[in-house]
Parts: sequence; structure tokens; C-alpha cells
Amino acid sequence: MTPASMGTVLRQAREVREMSAVDAARAAGISAAYLSKLEGDAVKKPSPLVLHQLSKALTVPYADLMRLSGYPLPGDARGTLADTVGAALFVDLTEDERDELLEYLAWYRSRRRSRRGSVLGLDNGTDVR
Repeated sequence: MTPASMGTVLRQAREVREMSAVDAARAAGISAAYLSKLEGDAVKKPSPLVLHQLSKALTVPYADLMRLSGYPLPGDARGTLADTVGAALFVDLTEDERDELLEYLAWYRSRRRSRRGSVLGLDNGTDVR
């Protein structure tokens, strides 16, 4: 099976969201003519800024657009199912919700670290060597 091109992904995302090319281009801050070129794969390496704007406008993961455009990504794990599901679950988070989740994650991780310390005897002064 041939991997989808960036243009195909952009067009499908736009169609799924029932956006016209003009509306999608406007939301991304680019011209409809340029979006047409992108969807037709006439532009091989759009700028990361344009990809970021399209990512936000069409709610497509930015890393996927970067990857499809041939840009290397640090620690590229090639999008697992968990990445896709995570992106879908958290795509509509507000800034407040994101901040709350980050605070909760920090609390949860610190709690887990302190539990590990308790199990190893690190919190009561016991030397575990």
C-alpha cells in the first residue's frame, strides 16, 4: 500500500471537516491557489510555518505533515497507534485543560517517584545498598 501524500492528507482533512478550499486557506493564512498547489502535491517542501498553520486549521498532527513533507524529526518514532489516538483525544483541549493535565501529570509522576522511594526504603533513612 502506498503511503498517503501530503496533498492527499490535506485534501482529506479539509473534506472531512467540510471546509471549502477558500475557507481552509483563509483559516491557515495562505492563499487558496497555494492550498490547491499543496493538495495537488505541486509543492514538495512547504515551509514548516505553513505546515504549522495548516496543522492548526485542519487539526492534522504537525509532525505528520512535517514527516510527509520530508523533514526529519528528532526521535522520529513513526506515529504509533497511541500517537494517533492521543492526537484525536486531545485535539480540542483548551489552554486551561492542557495546563490542568500537565499539572496533574507532574503530580502523578512525583507521587509514583515517592512511592518507589518508599518501597526501596529511601524515604525513611534506610540505606538500600
